[in-house]
Amino acid sequence: MTQQRNVFGEPLQQCSSRPLTGFTRSGSCETEARDFGSHTVCVQVTREFLEFSKARGNDLTTPVPEYDFPGLKSGDRWCLCAARWQEALEAGCAPRVVMQATHEKATEIVTLQALRQHSIDVC
Repeated sequence: MTQQRNVFGEPLQQCSSRPLTGFTRSGSCETEARDFGSHTVCVQVTREFLEFSKARGNDLTTPVPEYDFPGLKSGDRWCLCAARWQEALEAGCAPRVVMQATHEKATEIVTLQALRQHSIDVC
């Protein structure tokens, strides 16, 4: 398998190991053919975003022990579906983005400019 790349074409950095994130639960926002949601945007979640996501039917705050999911709290990093990030952007509550840990495929759904405008790392 080829090395996965971030939005700058560099090696994809880890997003979070606590909580363990990513479609493959590797800690990075790597993606593969089975990842229909494109879990490719590494974000630092906020209370506002978590409330937004819950209102849209995706409760990320409630622990789900059978999937070893502790529930997220404000400040946690998480690999978010690119379309959900775009939806949050349009609603005015997009969480900040960790560019070095955001997969290049995210730019198939959201613009690099929008990601940069919400970046928390140097880019």
